[in-house]
Amino acid sequence: MTSPIYLIDTTLRDGEQAPGVVFNLKEKLRIAELLDKALIPEIELGTPAMGKQEISDMKTIASEGFKFKTLAWCRATKSDIDGAVKSGTNGINLSFPVSDIHQIAMSKDHKWVIKTLYEMYHYASSKFEYVAIGAQDASRADFLFLSDFIGEALLLGASRVRIADTVGILNPITTSRLFQKISTYYPKGVFEFHGHNDLGMATANTLVALSSGASSASLTVNGLGERAGNAALEEVVMALELSCGVKHNINTSVFGELSQIVSQFSGYSLPANKPVTGDKVLCHESGIHTSSLINNRLTYQIINAAQIGVNEKEFIFGKHSGKTALISFLNNHNIQLSSECVENLITKIKSKATLLKRGFTGEEVLTFLDKAVL
Repeated sequence: MTSPIYLIDTTLRDGEQAPGVVFNLKEKLRIAELLDKALIPEIELGTPAMGKQEISDMKTIASEGFKFKTLAWCRATKSDIDGAVKSGTNGINLSFPVSDIHQIAMSKDHKWVIKTLYEMYHYASSKFEYVAIGAQDASRADFLFLSDFIGEALLLGASRVRIADTVGILNPITTSRLFQKISTYYPKGVFEFHGHNDLGMATANTLVALSSGASSASLTVNGLGERAGNAALEEVVMALELSCGVKHNINTSVFGELSQIVSQFSGYSLPANKPVTGDKVLCHESGIHTSSLINNRLTYQIINAAQIGVNEKEFIFGKHSGKTALISFLNNHNIQLSSECVENLITKIKSKATLLKRGFTGEEVLTFLDKAVL
């Protein structure tokens, strides 16, 4: 796996394609501001074919002076390319259907794809210095045709080729095989992986792609996107750092705020146990765990809260709590109890947690104190 990895965020394009999601311009600018603060090097701003308002929004963001490179996502048509020119982006991503199932649905064929690739690449390159080519539904394409398509794109001078797992059908094994084959055929090609999460493997597939020949990946905040979404930016970055030991240039301290903002603006709430930025992923209740966590947080937690810009969570007290964590909590509040009183309090907590089917915060535990020890 090469380092640093080049990451492209497509929250404002593919993320907004999630059913029912609409970002207004103010929200787009706030998301873009945080992505810029996170040092994301490239952002896909939108789809010009959506109309004048989309183009206007894209132009506003592109002219805001952010440090990231901007791209427009386009179909292989002159009108889309012209719209991208109006949007003021630095480059363009031209997408082509490369699987038979997509081509048939669009009344196209292999011959049309190659012919149009030549025509539209030349047209786009006359207007943009940076032209990326997208292989839509590459994961279900006939490999011989996919290989020919990639070869033609690279021969024309494509800046990058996107290999899209459009319906999330790949798994880590097939992802590795695909990129190893592509890299064998085109060792000097610049390849991007675009993974969807229909089967829950987008993050894993992205990491494998990046270790098997891809040098870049497109991601969305919170994995927002069509159907089950895309590979999540914050998950891929933290996995690169903590699981793969790969250096990156991303400012991860923005992730906590960025994740919450995108959740708020999209209307898609975050599962409490969502990896990296879920509300409960840095919380602990089990007495077996908390007794060790008191001495060393790393025993049962690999993400330091400060890494993603949030505060460490206090322990949750409930059915699975132990006395060690409770005594430590009480000591931190200058409360000294006898062993009998501690036993009464932990019994009270467990009983109430079982009855109400939930855990309690430290503040709630303090309200139990008098009744528990009297």
